[in-house]
Amino acid sequence: MLKAIKLVYLADRESISRYGFPIQSETRVSMEHGPVNSTTYNYLKGEVRDHEKAPWLEFLESVENNRVSLSRRDLSISDLDELSEADLTALEAIWDEFGSYQTWDLVDWTHDPKNLPEWEDPGKSSKVIPLRRIMQNVGVTNPQAHVDRLQDEKRMNALFDRLV
Repeated sequence: MLKAIKLVYLADRESISRYGFPIQSETRVSMEHGPVNSTTYNYLKGEVRDHEKAPWLEFLESVENNRVSLSRRDLSISDLDELSEADLTALEAIWDEFGSYQTWDLVDWTHDPKNLPEWEDPGKSSKVIPLRRIMQNVGVTNPQAHVDRLQDEKRMNALFDRLV
């Protein structure tokens, strides 16, 4: 589970670097073992089981002993229709680079400030990693304008969701 959570964070970061926006619209935090997407982490821990908000849960078996596995082996690209081509490209790039890493090697890599300067050691707690800081660290031009636009889109989506 720890490796999967690191890969999700790195894929979001890769998407931000390539396209200026993350795959997941969620808060990211520094934790003891590195950065994580907090909502994804809570879902994988089993704290939330809302398939409406996380349709990808239908593809996962329950987590036991901090391990997560696919519930289906016959997945195809059409099953991933919630993901854009850009999302898939970022995910594939991260898998190509980090998929062979052992879990604790990946944790060590995410703790190195040369690799992820946005991560700060929070001790046994957690600390929010502002999206703007990630954008700055991956070289997004005018990161505050990107953050403002993403927040506007999130508010608009919430408004449309209430209307439906």
